[in-house]
Amino acid sequence: MRPVVSDRVMNAAKRSLDVMAAGFGILVLSPVFLIVAAWIRLESPGGVIFRQKRVGRDGQPFFMLKFRSMYVDAEARKAALMAQNEMAGGVIFKMKNDPRVTRIGRFIRRTSIDELPQLFNVLRGDMSLVGPRPPLPSEVAEYSLRDRGRLDAVPGITCIWQVSGRSEIPFPQQVEMDLEYIHGQSFTQDGRLLLKTLPALIKGRGAY
Repeated sequence: MRPVVSDRVMNAAKRSLDVMAAGFGILVLSPVFLIVAAWIRLESPGGVIFRQKRVGRDGQPFFMLKFRSMYVDAEARKAALMAQNEMAGGVIFKMKNDPRVTRIGRFIRRTSIDELPQLFNVLRGDMSLVGPRPPLPSEVAEYSLRDRGRLDAVPGITCIWQVSGRSEIPFPQQVEMDLEYIHGQSFTQDGRLLLKTLPALIKGRGAY
């Protein structure tokens, strides 16, 4: 077990890096934000940003931001599609050809552009650049005690399984990867995951 002081110093340093990197990212990517927002509004009615309740560190809820990639009635239609869930493990819902996803939605999901607004979540402190992906409250309700170990860290935009196959990774294996990250957190590990993120986005493996 690492000393408490060491953890505090690391957390403070990681938070500082998150704020600087997220602020810089928002500034540099602002043209992309504008283009994607316009594209979403042209294709289908509804807001550009989708706010979804997620569970953060120690079970604290927050609203995660995404570019809207689905039609506005997507949540209402989810129940009718649950029997077609293609995600191994049953806790997370995923479909490769989800009929609720718009055309622009498929593109921004495959490239993970839909995740860019989460840079604002990082600025607010809800999330970090690197950490376990934040689950839905309905998913947490099905967690085992071991699964809940994923909530011991600030959730992130990218993580081990995000760069290793994303939705192709079964849920139990996602849990193991997240616990591996939490137990071995370091700046070196974060740097490696950030460097692997861009190639993973370009390949688009497991993104749907």
